[in-house]
Amino acid sequence: MDGALLLIVVGAAVAGFVQGLAGFGFGLVAMAFWAWALDARLAAALAVSCGLAGQVLAALTVRRGFDARRLLPFLAGGLLGIPVGAAALPLLDPALFKALVGAILAIWCPFMLAARRLPRITRGGRVADATVGALGGVMGGLGGFTGVVPTLWCTLRGFDKDAQRAIIQNFNLAMLAATLATYLYRGVVTTQTAPYVAIAIAAMLLPGWLGARAYLGISDAMFRKLVLGLLTAAGWAMLASSLPALWR
Repeated sequence: MDGALLLIVVGAAVAGFVQGLAGFGFGLVAMAFWAWALDARLAAALAVSCGLAGQVLAALTVRRGFDARRLLPFLAGGLLGIPVGAAALPLLDPALFKALVGAILAIWCPFMLAARRLPRITRGGRVADATVGALGGVMGGLGGFTGVVPTLWCTLRGFDKDAQRAIIQNFNLAMLAATLATYLYRGVVTTQTAPYVAIAIAAMLLPGWLGARAYLGISDAMFRKLVLGLLTAAGWAMLASSLPALWR
């Protein structure tokens, strides 16, 4: 097994476990392995394909907390937001966008982690949820960060871990499916990348299942810390990947 293939397998396995445990985060973790050594188009195809496979596995493994009426506003907003983000992408500096989002997460999430009690947002109803879903869709179209805003919103809504996971898990599943369809249409996933996608999906299935099983044993407080910790790591990862480009 050559170095690139080993990197694909290890990245998929580690990211699969994290996604199974938290309900999101495959692309964040996998890109920490893949972004430095793989072609950008291949890494994107792997992240979206494996992330979608992991969300399907998680949805079949962990079904607690699902509420279609609560989920639908997020989905409706997200599906409207994806094309807006994709249309805006050529107008923005990707490195600057990642740096700004990364800085917000890297600064704000640790404060949320340190707080004994988070403020709880109870107003806005479905309109606010749909707006947050649209922001998630826009960010997905801009850079694949669909889950960041909805995850923070669900945390501030005070949802228990099952309700929050059900929303983020199924929201990301729908957004990744839409993104993969776009990739297929645009030729990002090809016959040349398909064997690597198959290997990566095979590598992440068992770790993803183990992560989902581990999720069942953690408390709401531990899940909140896990989510905010992953978002903090996401912020630093975005900063690390964007600053060299901004420096140049």
